[in-house]
Amino acid sequence: MIPVSGLYESHLTVGDLEKSIAFYRDIVGLELAHTVPKRHAAFFWIGGKERSMLGLWSIHSSPIRLRLHIAFSATLEDVIRSVEVLRAKGVTPRAGGSGPEIDEPIVFPWMPAASVYFNDPDGHSLEYISILPDTPRPDLTGTMKLSEWRRMARSEQ
Repeated sequence: MIPVSGLYESHLTVGDLEKSIAFYRDIVGLELAHTVPKRHAAFFWIGGKERSMLGLWSIHSSPIRLRLHIAFSATLEDVIRSVEVLRAKGVTPRAGGSGPEIDEPIVFPWMPAASVYFNDPDGHSLEYISILPDTPRPDLTGTMKLSEWRRMARSEQ
């Protein structure tokens, strides 16, 4: 077996490449690495040059659409701040890809991780996520608000 140390790149199909370039650059904050106009593709660095990459490929007028999911690692402070930042940029922060609108991150107790979901212009589900230093709670199902998780974690100490 070859030990895998991380995910280097992932790709999404998009309907309007220029609109998606603007979204991933100006809303998500990724660095545009390279465009290939002849192939209708754009590539972004994630976490700095040569660390990880996202490729966007225009499908033009294809009737086939996939709705995929990508999660971006972020600090807990930035995950918390993302709710306000996304909303200020006209993007709805959600609890899950098609979940309800949220005012604070949600927590997946089994990991545990704080998370904020949002959609790109093509409906792909994107997520900012931060692993929490607390003890995992796989006995708790579903998700909870970060404020609820913090209250529970404090009461268990």
